[in-house]
Amino acid sequence: MGKRDDLIEKYAKQMTEKLGMTPDMKLLRAVTIGCGPSIYNRDASTVAASDKKELETVKKNFLMKKLGLKDTAKTDEGLAEVMAAYTERTKYRAVVYYMLTKHFRKASVYK
Repeated sequence: MGKRDDLIEKYAKQMTEKLGMTPDMKLLRAVTIGCGPSIYNRDASTVAASDKKELETVKKNFLMKKLGLKDTAKTDEGLAEVMAAYTERTKYRAVVYYMLTKHFRKASVYK
């Protein structure tokens, strides 16, 4: 297994053990690949949930550009719900993006 496979396994384990979720491994792999090289950088591989600027970047670059959502209150609420549900201190970007993709029912973007 390569480094990316190891990271996907780590994300899946956290989702199963800590969040009580059973991840769709095909979707998790696609979302992780979509994150690009950021998953290998310690700082870029996580999302700082308390940083409003970072959450705005997630909204603009992922929710709006990648998933095609509009800048609405519903988008903001969905982002807030996912961040509140992801209770781990270290919030991996790939897991956040996976959860957002599932929350907004946009898995088709990765097909």
